[in-house]
Amino acid sequence: MNKIVCLATSCYHPFPTRKQHVMNRIASDEILYFDPPVTYLAPLKDKTAWERLSKYRKAGERVRDNITVYATPPSLPFFNKFRFINKINQKRLARFVRKKMKLHGFENPILWCYSPTSADAAPYIPHNGLVYDCVDRHSAYKGFIDEATVNGLERDLASAADTVFATAAGLYDTLVQYNEKTYLLPNGVNFEHFYRAAVEEFEIPEEIKDLKHPIIGFVGMLQECIDYEKIEHIAKEKPDWNIVLIGKPLPGVTLDYLEKYENIHFLGMKKYDDLPAYVKQFDVCLNVFRSGDLSKDVSPLKFYEYLASLEEILPFTFFSRDVARTKKMVHYDPKMAEQLSAMREATAKGRELIKEHYNSDYRIRTVSVRLLEHHADFCDMIADWMAAKARGEIDTAMELYNKARIEAGKFEAEFERCFDHSLYFGEYIWTQNQKSPSKEDILTI
Repeated sequence: MNKIVCLATSCYHPFPTRKQHVMNRIASDEILYFDPPVTYLAPLKDKTAWERLSKYRKAGERVRDNITVYATPPSLPFFNKFRFINKINQKRLARFVRKKMKLHGFENPILWCYSPTSADAAPYIPHNGLVYDCVDRHSAYKGFIDEATVNGLERDLASAADTVFATAAGLYDTLVQYNEKTYLLPNGVNFEHFYRAAVEEFEIPEEIKDLKHPIIGFVGMLQECIDYEKIEHIAKEKPDWNIVLIGKPLPGVTLDYLEKYENIHFLGMKKYDDLPAYVKQFDVCLNVFRSGDLSKDVSPLKFYEYLASLEEILPFTFFSRDVARTKKMVHYDPKMAEQLSAMREATAKGRELIKEHYNSDYRIRTVSVRLLEHHADFCDMIADWMAAKARGEIDTAMELYNKARIEAGKFEAEFERCFDHSLYFGEYIWTQNQKSPSKEDILTI
């Protein structure tokens, strides 16, 4: 059994993000999950942070058979602005981590990091492998941040890592310059959980049972990078539409000015298990990010969760911004039709490569051929469906949409894993083939 020390940027509770999902899926390894520290100034912005200042003194929480969660000691502020402060914080964090490692019998674990600040902790934590899983353009966040300092930390961490993962192409393009062992790994989805919204019946949650449709819904932390101007515009222009926001504002985000709109409903945090019941009532799912460096390189988990619920998504950078759409249809801009056709051609190449490796050791070391075939099948169905919509062939698109739903249900057990990247599979092969200096075809898994 491997041992992993995870230095996360999200607390394990209450809302699962990529960090928790990744660790939860590594069921065969013993994991120590360290929540991110709060600064001594945090209670000035968020009164709930008072408890976290001393929480690190408590025993760890065994959240799964193989995962123990620890709060961490508070840190000095301005660590993203002045590196010498970060070094002080990270040395203190490393001492705390080493004590917990000793308690659990960890000697040389895999050190799995999510923040560039961990560059100054890694040298002081014994490890037998270093992973940097980059989920955001960290230097693009607002606040007490110096872009050059954060980028320098990220460069040092990525350069020292044995493996680097990036959730978005822009992040990959940056990080691969520091480490050739960098891999593009977009977010996936807990498909089994969110697909329930499409196939199960739920009692309508009390807070929204009296709301008239259409209901425009958002699920996630209410961060600064969300485009609240678009949400306000919808509320103004469509007073008969109800906008439901599930999640709580992060410290520093003030949304009092939106409370004057009777059709905007703040529901606060909800239990993860209850989310499908809410999403099922959404006619349109919002995934709105303000344009900028942060949103340009984001791979939002909620995007995949919405897709798993098979609802309409509005708007995303590559979706049409026309809001007058057929319910439960995802609409691509017409310019996407050509790319979708190329995606179809790419999956044909992928099938040939699957056949080529059918009986090879390479195939055994990756994933089952059947799973790859499902991946290609669903990619083709998605491409056909959205290309038809892009061409304006509404009836054909609806037929293909229904076909995709039926076929998805036929291989639910395997579909959870292959859905994670199905929208990217063909297009990514095609993209990489264009970039490759070699004339050899690339099989992307």
